Amino acid sequence: MRDVRRRTLLSAIGGTAVVGGALNPGIAEAVPAAPAGAPAAPDRGTPHEGKVRELLDRMTVEEKLGQLQQLAWSWDTGPGGGETKDVEDAARSGRLGSVLSIFGAKSSNALQRIAVEESRLGIPLLFGLDVIHGFWTTFPIPLAQAASFDPDVTRTDAEVSAKEARSNGVHWTFSPMMDVTHEPRWGRIAEGCGEDPYLTAEFAAAKVEGYQGPGKHGYAAKDRVAACAKHFVAYGGAEGGRDYNTVDVSESRLRNLYLPPFKAALDAGAATVMASFNTIGGVPAHGNSHTLTGILKKEWGFDGVVVSDWTGVQELIAHGFAEDGAAAAKLSLNAGVDMEMVSTNLREHGKKLLRDGKISERRLDDAVARILRLKFALGLFDDPYVDEDAAIDGPTAAARKAARETAARSMVLLKNDGGALPLKTSAKSIAVVGPFGDSDDLLGTWVVPAAAKKYPSVKVLGAVKRAAPGAKVTYARGVDPEGKDTAGIPAAVAAAKAADVTVVVVGEPPSMSGEAAARSDISLPGAQERLVEAIAKTGKPFVVVLVNGRPLTMGGWLKSAPAVLEAWHPGVEAGNAIADVLFGKVDPGGKLPVSFPRTVGQIPIHYNHESTGRPYDADNKYSSKYLDLPPDPQFPFGHGLSYTTFEIGAPKLSRDTVSAGALREGDTLEVSVTVSNTGRRKGDEVVQLYVHDLAASITQPVRKLRGFRRVTLGAGRSTVVRFRVGAEDLGFWTNDTHGEFLVEEGKFDLYVGNSSAAKGKRTLTVT
Repeated sequence: MRDVRRRTLLSAIGGTAVVGGALNPGIAEAVPAAPAGAPAAPDRGTPHEGKVRELLDRMTVEEKLGQLQQLAWSWDTGPGGGETKDVEDAARSGRLGSVLSIFGAKSSNALQRIAVEESRLGIPLLFGLDVIHGFWTTFPIPLAQAASFDPDVTRTDAEVSAKEARSNGVHWTFSPMMDVTHEPRWGRIAEGCGEDPYLTAEFAAAKVEGYQGPGKHGYAAKDRVAACAKHFVAYGGAEGGRDYNTVDVSESRLRNLYLPPFKAALDAGAATVMASFNTIGGVPAHGNSHTLTGILKKEWGFDGVVVSDWTGVQELIAHGFAEDGAAAAKLSLNAGVDMEMVSTNLREHGKKLLRDGKISERRLDDAVARILRLKFALGLFDDPYVDEDAAIDGPTAAARKAARETAARSMVLLKNDGGALPLKTSAKSIAVVGPFGDSDDLLGTWVVPAAAKKYPSVKVLGAVKRAAPGAKVTYARGVDPEGKDTAGIPAAVAAAKAADVTVVVVGEPPSMSGEAAARSDISLPGAQERLVEAIAKTGKPFVVVLVNGRPLTMGGWLKSAPAVLEAWHPGVEAGNAIADVLFGKVDPGGKLPVSFPRTVGQIPIHYNHESTGRPYDADNKYSSKYLDLPPDPQFPFGHGLSYTTFEIGAPKLSRDTVSAGALREGDTLEVSVTVSNTGRRKGDEVVQLYVHDLAASITQPVRKLRGFRRVTLGAGRSTVVRFRVGAEDLGFWTNDTHGEFLVEEGKFDLYVGNSSAAKGKRTLTVT
């Protein structure tokens, strides 16, 4: 055991902040925690605090409880239609704080007028919507955006989405989702950024900034919305990848793996946080005072709104945590939930709970004040309506251009034997085959229904025809996306035989990923593998394009495919973006944000695993391994090829030793590396920095990502990429529930390369 006297403690009690997995300056001094059970102190410095207090003094208990209530709107209906009578009545009586899934300038204004002009206090409603990767303009799914290793991609999505949504009456998006996961069977992996907390944190911060704009309350602008960091916390650890399932996690893993992206989002200014559906160590997140109040509100000082997930408060009963609705209301409010989504336990039981002393007036007022502050910060009290004449009613040319560019930037070239890609625009004949070759359903999960109906994705077939205007382009579906019928394969084979090259477009329909879309088998659905194998047997040139919302297992067909392009679900400009990469208009530069397993039996497999006492040894049966599989994934985290070639030199350190005390005071060192384009065309490379603590008092991952930089280089050009390394990169959180961050003395290997399998290494000694 390492001598604990050699450890340097960076105290994290009641105030240490983690940004993108990083510690803020000033970490050496502990901040006393708030008294047990007390909410975070309100932000008295806000310009609206006096107005908030004045309103609170005027509100009845029923009106206060009403502010904690969020109800769902019926799609495609307006006020007065009958289906939304309960929502309208609640707004009119002042017993409603927020509505979700309403949008459209006319509809939102009509409902807002009821609340503002007919209720006693005229408090405006807060309108929320799942704007996950686009409003009218659908961008690539978040997992695809993470593959760009370029946070500006997700920032662009958020800026465009916020502008479109706000003009249509939406104030609040339930995004970004930052659930780190090692589970590709989990459908919601499509909605997050994959398996790494550092990468997820960088993208979480960028998306918050894109939604909310600059400054703490930039979302008051008419082209911004309030963001929501979700799901708090550890939702990505669901057992078996089954949605809503149990999560059992240690404090150290909670803090090192799952929490850093949330802290990064809050430091970027995220206005709200959503609780998760899962349990955490046996305690449901909606009733977990340790995470919602102890960490979020006390330790981190979060003064925004915590909203439940859909019926999450009610589900405390199904969890076996609450006996009835009254108990669920008490447990959730006392734990730190401020607003109840859809279920109505707080509104129904709050008055009696208050009278019986089971919830306090102080806690109730705290929750209401948080919601009112958000409404003031959004400017709703000054101008609760939107300009109906200025509402954006579809993707603009500029928005489509951004969607196309980001989709292409997010694609990953998994394999390219013999330079099969890029295709030549001068080809005389091209066959497009597969169930998604002529599909306009490549938008991905979590698309606004009206957008999917009005603005489907551009088809690959049409885009290939436009990219190669002189070619004869034929199409054969071959097989259905999920069906076992192979009757269409002969026609696809005939098309491939008659063409110079075939583009096989296979994968998952968007309905197979996202919420409530767990899969026990993550291979190509239906008979799609049979189709790929049949095309391979023709002996003619072909390439495979994958459209999917999660990592897939690829089976035997991968060996026979000369080239494989991971396109994900690319959004509204899907076909055009895919063609841009296939024909070399855009050089692929994306990298995998998640490992691709060889088979489902390998799961969980991820690069940032911990070592064991018997690590893999091919010659030793009694080591940690499968008898029938290699130890590595099919494709590792960070993998991705280019149409050119790169060379990354040996990393250099500005110094080989540094003291733990100096690190604690904010000292850093530099890691630098030269990257060169050794090919014949311009291209992108992502240089990645990984750290391994060789011996620690808590076993550390064999590698953890601590920096990345996407660079564009012309043929024959070189550049030097530099990373700063400090305490946040070399330390870790312990199992102390109050928050303890350590940087320990010892040796650290620093790897630099173009994937998590990087071999370039230097060793740093911390004294």
